Amino acid sequence: MKKVLVTGGAGFIGSNLSEALITQGYQVRCLDNFATGKRENLTELLKSKRYELIEGDIRNFETCLQACEGIDYVLHQAALGSVPRSINDPITSNEVNVEGFLNMLKAASENNVKRFVYAASSSTYGDSTALPKVEEKIGKPLSPYAVTKLVNEIYADVFHRTYGIDTIGLRYFNVFGRKQDPNGAYAAVIPKFTMQLMNYESPVINGDGTYSRDFTYIDNVIQMNLLAMETDNTEALNEVYNTAVGDRTTIKDMAELLKKYLSEFDPKIGEVEIKNGPNRQGDVPHSKASIEKAQQLLGYQPSHKFAKGLKEAVAWYWENLKKV
Repeated sequence: MKKVLVTGGAGFIGSNLSEALITQGYQVRCLDNFATGKRENLTELLKSKRYELIEGDIRNFETCLQACEGIDYVLHQAALGSVPRSINDPITSNEVNVEGFLNMLKAASENNVKRFVYAASSSTYGDSTALPKVEEKIGKPLSPYAVTKLVNEIYADVFHRTYGIDTIGLRYFNVFGRKQDPNGAYAAVIPKFTMQLMNYESPVINGDGTYSRDFTYIDNVIQMNLLAMETDNTEALNEVYNTAVGDRTTIKDMAELLKKYLSEFDPKIGEVEIKNGPNRQGDVPHSKASIEKAQQLLGYQPSHKFAKGLKEAVAWYWENLKKV
Protein backbone atom coordinates (compact mmCIF):
# COMPACT_ATOMS: atom_id res chain seq x y z
CA MET A 1 0.00 0.00 0.00
CA LYS A 2 1.58 3.29 -1.12
CA LYS A 3 1.99 5.98 1.49
CA VAL A 4 1.37 9.64 0.67
CA LEU A 5 2.27 12.70 2.73
CA VAL A 6 -0.05 15.67 2.26
CA THR A 7 1.41 18.82 3.77
CA GLY A 8 -1.19 21.43 4.62
CA GLY A 9 -3.53 18.46 4.81
CA ALA A 10 -6.07 20.23 7.02
CA GLY A 11 -6.54 23.00 4.50
CA PHE A 12 -9.13 23.38 1.77
CA ILE A 13 -7.16 21.65 -1.00
CA GLY A 14 -5.17 19.32 1.25
CA SER A 15 -8.19 17.82 3.00
CA ASN A 16 -10.01 17.27 -0.29
CA LEU A 17 -6.90 15.59 -1.69
CA SER A 18 -6.61 13.39 1.39
CA GLU A 19 -10.20 12.21 1.05
CA ALA A 20 -9.61 11.31 -2.60
CA LEU A 21 -6.42 9.42 -1.73
CA ILE A 22 -8.12 7.42 1.03
CA THR A 23 -10.90 6.53 -1.42
CA GLN A 24 -8.26 5.38 -3.94
CA GLY A 25 -6.73 3.03 -1.36
CA TYR A 26 -3.63 4.97 -0.33
CA GLN A 27 -2.30 5.41 3.17
CA VAL A 28 -2.26 9.12 3.98
CA ARG A 29 -0.20 11.11 6.44
CA CYS A 30 -1.15 14.74 7.05
CA LEU A 31 1.26 17.42 8.25
CA ASP A 32 -0.34 20.70 9.34
CA ASN A 33 0.25 23.38 11.97
CA PHE A 34 -3.37 24.62 11.77
CA ALA A 35 -2.33 28.20 11.07
CA THR A 36 -4.90 28.27 8.26
CA GLY A 37 -6.07 24.65 8.18
CA LYS A 38 -9.23 23.60 10.02
CA ARG A 39 -9.58 20.65 12.38
CA GLU A 40 -13.17 20.18 11.25
CA ASN A 41 -11.85 19.35 7.76
CA LEU A 42 -10.35 16.19 9.26
CA THR A 43 -13.38 14.88 11.15
CA GLU A 44 -14.18 12.07 8.71
CA LEU A 45 -10.56 11.40 7.75
CA LEU A 46 -9.50 10.70 11.33
CA LYS A 47 -12.00 7.82 11.43
CA SER A 48 -9.92 5.93 8.84
CA LYS A 49 -7.21 3.49 9.90
CA ARG A 50 -5.25 4.52 6.82
CA TYR A 51 -5.00 8.14 7.94
CA GLU A 52 -2.39 9.67 10.24
CA LEU A 53 -2.04 13.24 11.50
CA ILE A 54 1.20 14.95 12.49
CA GLU A 55 0.70 18.38 13.99
CA GLY A 56 3.79 20.37 13.11
CA ASP A 57 5.33 23.19 11.10
CA ILE A 58 7.25 22.90 7.82
CA ARG A 59 9.58 25.62 9.11
CA ASN A 60 11.04 22.97 11.44
CA PHE A 61 13.37 20.69 9.47
CA GLU A 62 13.26 17.85 12.01
CA THR A 63 9.46 17.81 11.74
CA CYS A 64 9.76 17.57 7.94
CA LEU A 65 12.21 14.65 8.24
CA GLN A 66 9.82 12.83 10.58
CA ALA A 67 6.85 13.47 8.28
CA CYS A 68 8.70 12.11 5.21
CA GLU A 69 9.85 8.89 6.88
CA GLY A 70 8.54 5.85 4.98
CA ILE A 71 6.69 8.02 2.46
CA ASP A 72 6.41 7.14 -1.25
CA TYR A 73 4.92 10.41 -2.53
CA VAL A 74 4.68 13.95 -1.19
CA LEU A 75 1.82 16.25 -2.20
CA HIS A 76 3.07 19.57 -0.86
CA GLN A 77 0.16 21.96 -0.33
CA ALA A 78 1.35 23.78 2.80
CA ALA A 79 1.82 27.50 2.19
CA LEU A 80 0.64 30.91 3.23
CA GLY A 81 -1.58 31.91 0.35
CA SER A 82 -2.93 35.32 -0.65
CA VAL A 83 -1.27 38.18 -2.49
CA PRO A 84 -2.51 40.82 0.02
CA ARG A 85 -1.21 38.78 2.96
CA SER A 86 2.25 38.63 1.37
CA ILE A 87 2.22 42.37 0.75
CA ASN A 88 1.30 43.02 4.38
CA ASP A 89 3.79 40.49 5.77
CA PRO A 90 6.39 39.39 3.20
CA ILE A 91 8.77 37.97 5.81
CA THR A 92 6.37 35.34 7.15
CA SER A 93 5.23 34.44 3.63
CA ASN A 94 8.86 33.86 2.69
CA GLU A 95 9.57 31.82 5.83
CA VAL A 96 6.69 29.44 5.12
CA ASN A 97 6.65 29.38 1.33
CA VAL A 98 10.39 29.37 0.64
CA GLU A 99 12.20 28.12 3.77
CA GLY A 100 9.41 25.66 4.53
CA PHE A 101 9.41 24.46 0.93
CA LEU A 102 13.18 23.95 1.02
CA ASN A 103 12.89 21.99 4.27
CA MET A 104 10.31 19.71 2.68
CA LEU A 105 12.35 19.18 -0.49
CA LYS A 106 15.47 18.32 1.49
CA ALA A 107 13.57 16.02 3.86
CA ALA A 108 11.90 14.24 0.93
CA SER A 109 15.26 13.83 -0.79
CA GLU A 110 16.92 12.42 2.33
CA ASN A 111 14.06 9.93 2.76
CA ASN A 112 14.28 8.81 -0.89
CA VAL A 113 10.71 9.86 -1.65
CA LYS A 114 9.78 8.68 -5.16
CA ARG A 115 8.11 11.91 -6.24
CA PHE A 116 7.51 15.41 -4.88
CA VAL A 117 4.39 17.07 -6.29
CA TYR A 118 3.89 20.65 -5.16
CA ALA A 119 1.38 23.47 -5.38
CA ALA A 120 2.79 26.16 -7.64
CA SER A 121 0.76 29.24 -8.61
CA SER A 122 -0.60 31.17 -11.57
CA SER A 123 0.73 34.29 -9.82
CA THR A 124 4.11 33.28 -11.29
CA TYR A 125 2.96 34.71 -14.65
CA GLY A 126 3.20 38.17 -13.08
CA ASP A 127 3.06 41.08 -15.51
CA SER A 128 2.90 38.89 -18.62
CA THR A 129 -0.09 40.02 -20.70
CA ALA A 130 -0.07 37.00 -23.03
CA LEU A 131 -3.24 34.89 -23.09
CA PRO A 132 -3.56 32.01 -22.70
CA LYS A 133 -0.78 31.53 -20.16
CA VAL A 134 1.78 29.00 -21.42
CA GLU A 135 4.09 27.35 -18.91
CA GLU A 136 7.34 28.37 -20.56
CA LYS A 137 6.53 32.09 -20.80
CA ILE A 138 6.28 34.05 -17.56
CA GLY A 139 6.60 37.72 -16.65
CA LYS A 140 7.97 39.56 -13.64
CA PRO A 141 6.28 38.78 -10.28
CA LEU A 142 3.85 41.39 -8.96
CA SER A 143 3.85 40.41 -5.27
CA PRO A 144 6.03 38.78 -2.62
CA TYR A 145 3.72 35.75 -2.81
CA ALA A 146 4.45 35.38 -6.53
CA VAL A 147 8.18 35.59 -5.80
CA THR A 148 7.94 32.75 -3.28
CA LYS A 149 6.11 30.52 -5.74
CA LEU A 150 8.62 31.22 -8.50
CA VAL A 151 11.46 30.37 -6.11
CA ASN A 152 9.72 27.04 -5.39
CA GLU A 153 9.88 26.12 -9.06
CA ILE A 154 13.56 27.04 -9.26
CA TYR A 155 14.40 25.03 -6.15
CA ALA A 156 12.47 22.00 -7.43
CA ASP A 157 14.43 22.10 -10.69
CA VAL A 158 17.76 22.47 -8.88
CA PHE A 159 16.97 19.62 -6.49
CA HIS A 160 16.19 17.29 -9.38
CA ARG A 161 19.43 18.19 -11.11
CA THR A 162 21.52 18.05 -7.93
CA TYR A 163 19.95 15.27 -5.86
CA GLY A 164 17.94 13.31 -8.41
CA ILE A 165 14.52 13.68 -6.78
CA ASP A 166 11.63 13.76 -9.27
CA THR A 167 9.27 16.72 -8.91
CA ILE A 168 6.16 18.09 -10.60
CA GLY A 169 4.81 21.58 -10.01
CA LEU A 170 1.13 22.40 -10.47
CA ARG A 171 0.37 26.07 -11.14
CA TYR A 172 -3.06 26.44 -9.55
CA PHE A 173 -5.45 28.94 -11.11
CA ASN A 174 -8.03 30.34 -8.63
CA VAL A 175 -9.14 27.08 -7.05
CA PHE A 176 -12.59 26.98 -5.44
CA GLY A 177 -15.01 24.43 -4.03
CA ARG A 178 -16.19 22.57 -0.93
CA LYS A 179 -14.41 23.28 2.37
CA GLN A 180 -12.97 26.61 1.21
CA ASP A 181 -12.98 29.03 4.15
CA PRO A 182 -15.25 32.09 3.66
CA ASN A 183 -13.92 33.91 6.71
CA GLY A 184 -10.93 36.09 7.44
CA ALA A 185 -9.19 39.03 5.81
CA TYR A 186 -7.66 36.83 3.11
CA ALA A 187 -10.64 34.68 2.18
CA ALA A 188 -10.93 33.75 -1.50
CA VAL A 189 -13.51 35.64 -3.51
CA ILE A 190 -16.06 32.89 -4.20
CA PRO A 191 -16.65 31.63 -0.61
CA LYS A 192 -16.42 35.21 0.68
CA PHE A 193 -19.09 36.45 -1.77
CA THR A 194 -21.19 33.36 -1.05
CA MET A 195 -21.28 34.04 2.67
CA GLN A 196 -22.07 37.71 2.10
CA LEU A 197 -24.92 36.97 -0.30
CA MET A 198 -26.39 34.38 2.06
CA ASN A 199 -26.40 37.10 4.73
CA TYR A 200 -27.99 39.59 2.27
CA GLU A 201 -24.82 41.69 2.33
CA SER A 202 -23.53 43.36 -0.84
CA PRO A 203 -20.27 41.85 -2.12
CA VAL A 204 -17.72 44.45 -3.24
CA ILE A 205 -15.80 43.71 -6.42
CA ASN A 206 -12.27 45.12 -6.62
CA GLY A 207 -12.41 47.41 -9.66
CA ASP A 208 -15.08 47.46 -12.36
CA GLY A 209 -15.44 43.67 -12.51
CA THR A 210 -13.85 43.24 -15.93
CA TYR A 211 -10.76 41.47 -14.55
CA SER A 212 -11.04 37.79 -15.44
CA ARG A 213 -9.92 34.52 -13.91
CA ASP A 214 -9.59 30.88 -14.91
CA PHE A 215 -11.64 29.66 -11.94
CA THR A 216 -10.77 26.01 -11.30
CA TYR A 217 -13.03 23.63 -9.39
CA ILE A 218 -11.44 21.46 -6.69
CA ASP A 219 -12.16 18.17 -8.51
CA ASN A 220 -9.96 19.29 -11.42
CA VAL A 221 -7.14 19.99 -8.96
CA ILE A 222 -7.54 16.57 -7.35
CA GLN A 223 -7.36 14.96 -10.79
CA MET A 224 -4.15 16.83 -11.62
CA ASN A 225 -2.47 15.83 -8.35
CA LEU A 226 -3.34 12.17 -8.83
CA LEU A 227 -2.13 12.21 -12.44
CA ALA A 228 1.12 13.93 -11.44
CA MET A 229 1.67 11.44 -8.64
CA GLU A 230 0.80 8.30 -10.59
CA THR A 231 2.09 8.97 -14.10
CA ASP A 232 4.65 6.53 -15.50
CA ASN A 233 5.49 8.87 -18.38
CA THR A 234 9.10 9.86 -17.66
CA GLU A 235 8.78 12.82 -20.04
CA ALA A 236 6.11 14.27 -17.73
CA LEU A 237 8.45 14.43 -14.73
CA ASN A 238 10.36 17.49 -13.53
CA GLU A 239 7.99 19.85 -15.30
CA VAL A 240 5.50 22.53 -14.26
CA TYR A 241 1.86 22.38 -15.39
CA ASN A 242 -1.06 24.79 -15.45
CA THR A 243 -3.84 23.40 -13.30
CA ALA A 244 -6.92 25.07 -14.68
CA VAL A 245 -9.85 24.74 -17.05
CA GLY A 246 -8.49 26.72 -20.00
CA ASP A 247 -11.24 29.34 -19.93
CA ARG A 248 -11.85 32.66 -18.19
CA THR A 249 -14.76 34.37 -16.45
CA THR A 250 -14.94 38.02 -15.42
CA ILE A 251 -15.37 38.77 -11.72
CA LYS A 252 -18.65 40.52 -12.56
CA ASP A 253 -20.02 37.47 -14.41
CA MET A 254 -18.87 35.18 -11.61
CA ALA A 255 -20.70 37.26 -9.01
CA GLU A 256 -23.90 37.36 -11.07
CA LEU A 257 -23.85 33.59 -11.66
CA LEU A 258 -23.18 33.00 -7.98
CA LYS A 259 -26.15 35.17 -7.09
CA LYS A 260 -28.32 33.30 -9.61
CA TYR A 261 -27.43 29.86 -8.21
CA LEU A 262 -27.92 30.98 -4.61
CA SER A 263 -31.28 32.51 -5.53
CA GLU A 264 -32.50 29.01 -6.37
CA PHE A 265 -32.21 28.26 -2.63
CA ASP A 266 -33.36 31.68 -1.43
CA PRO A 267 -35.06 34.04 -3.95
CA LYS A 268 -34.39 37.01 -1.68
CA ILE A 269 -30.66 36.75 -2.53
CA GLY A 270 -31.51 37.79 -6.08
CA GLU A 271 -32.33 41.28 -4.77
CA VAL A 272 -28.90 41.85 -3.19
CA GLU A 273 -26.88 44.53 -4.97
CA ILE A 274 -23.31 43.83 -6.09
CA LYS A 275 -21.04 46.85 -5.57
CA ASN A 276 -17.65 47.97 -6.88
CA GLY A 277 -14.59 49.28 -5.03
CA PRO A 278 -11.01 50.24 -5.94
CA ASN A 279 -8.62 47.87 -7.67
CA ARG A 280 -6.47 45.75 -5.36
CA GLN A 281 -2.68 46.09 -5.33
CA GLY A 282 -0.81 43.19 -6.91
CA ASP A 283 -3.80 41.81 -8.82
CA VAL A 284 -3.16 40.40 -12.28
CA PRO A 285 -5.80 41.80 -14.69
CA HIS A 286 -6.51 38.64 -16.68
CA SER A 287 -5.78 34.98 -16.23
CA LYS A 288 -6.48 32.15 -18.64
CA ALA A 289 -4.40 28.99 -18.83
CA SER A 290 -3.31 26.82 -21.68
CA ILE A 291 -3.85 23.24 -20.50
CA GLU A 292 -2.37 21.57 -23.59
CA LYS A 293 0.84 20.50 -21.84
CA ALA A 294 -1.10 18.78 -19.04
CA GLN A 295 -3.40 17.13 -21.57
CA GLN A 296 -0.54 15.82 -23.68
CA LEU A 297 1.89 14.66 -20.99
CA LEU A 298 -0.44 13.75 -18.10
CA GLY A 299 -3.70 12.91 -19.88
CA TYR A 300 -5.56 15.64 -18.02
CA GLN A 301 -9.20 16.30 -18.97
CA PRO A 302 -10.98 18.72 -16.64
CA SER A 303 -14.23 17.21 -15.37
CA HIS A 304 -15.76 20.55 -14.37
CA LYS A 305 -16.10 23.73 -16.36
CA PHE A 306 -16.68 26.83 -14.25
CA ALA A 307 -20.50 26.86 -14.23
CA LYS A 308 -20.76 23.16 -13.34
CA GLY A 309 -18.21 23.54 -10.55
CA LEU A 310 -19.88 26.65 -9.18
CA LYS A 311 -23.28 24.95 -9.08
CA GLU A 312 -21.83 22.03 -7.09
CA ALA A 313 -19.94 24.40 -4.81
CA VAL A 314 -23.04 26.50 -4.12
CA ALA A 315 -24.99 23.39 -3.12
CA TRP A 316 -22.21 22.49 -0.65
CA TYR A 317 -21.93 26.07 0.64
CA TRP A 318 -25.69 26.24 1.20
CA GLU A 319 -25.76 22.98 3.09
CA ASN A 320 -22.74 23.80 5.24
CA LEU A 321 -22.26 27.57 5.49
CA LYS A 322 -25.85 28.48 6.30
CA LYS A 323 -25.39 26.69 9.63
CA VAL A 324 -22.43 28.92 10.58
